[in-house]
Amino acid sequence: MGRKGAKKVSEIHPELLQLLQQGRLETVNLTEWLAIDHITLLLHILDELELEQHSEAMLSDLESIPPKIMKMIPAIAGVWLRLLNQMPEFKRIEAMDRLSTHRSDSVRCWAAYIVGLDELTLDQKLQRIRFFAADEHFGVREIAWMAIREHVAQELKEAIRMLVDWAHDDNANIRRFAIEVTRPHGVWAKHIAALKANPAFALPLLDIVKSDPSKYVQDSVGNWLNDAGKSRPEWVVQVCQTWEEQSRTRETMRILKRAQRSFK
Repeated sequence: MGRKGAKKVSEIHPELLQLLQQGRLETVNLTEWLAIDHITLLLHILDELELEQHSEAMLSDLESIPPKIMKMIPAIAGVWLRLLNQMPEFKRIEAMDRLSTHRSDSVRCWAAYIVGLDELTLDQKLQRIRFFAADEHFGVREIAWMAIREHVAQELKEAIRMLVDWAHDDNANIRRFAIEVTRPHGVWAKHIAALKANPAFALPLLDIVKSDPSKYVQDSVGNWLNDAGKSRPEWVVQVCQTWEEQSRTRETMRILKRAQRSFK
């Protein structure tokens, strides 16, 4: 459990990989996270939850899905959502709770994406995704913002209004989520055209964390501004100048350096 994790997939010990794909351990780095065979894991989890009778139908729905992780996680979440919707309410709640709190970070990633795919209002999705946004595992936190990013983009102004409270939260993971989910150029996610064209929409959110004490949040804010600089460099320069005048803290200076790292 105290391992640092292999640098290459080929260096992961076979017994360790087996434990990971049985859902008995969390991954500890990106190499392990990317190495998971989600189909193998799915079969183990169905057996664990005594739902193995649904394996054939679920695997059939997944046959055409490329093995790439950012294709597989949403696809598995989709088949889980269809299964959950067929269950009586008490069984659906129990099954979703077990997925959401599972020891395997990959299983919790599925659960986070189930929230994103479900037919819920934006407010409902934010309430339910918060649990995953605060997860201790980096992979779950990344999937959490990816899962609802499209809905956030569709209702951008309302989303930013709601996320202002998140930017004030005591938990750095929650504050970081509020920034990461609105980045104009998403990593492994679609861009948000409205913010590429007019990043000022998000300024009420960004202003709150311009001197955040957490480096985790600082990096996200700096990356957000660097993203915006790809389409609106003059706006980013103006914001950086304003923040430098308003806040001479070490935290703000670190954000500004990261924000302008791509500028000549």
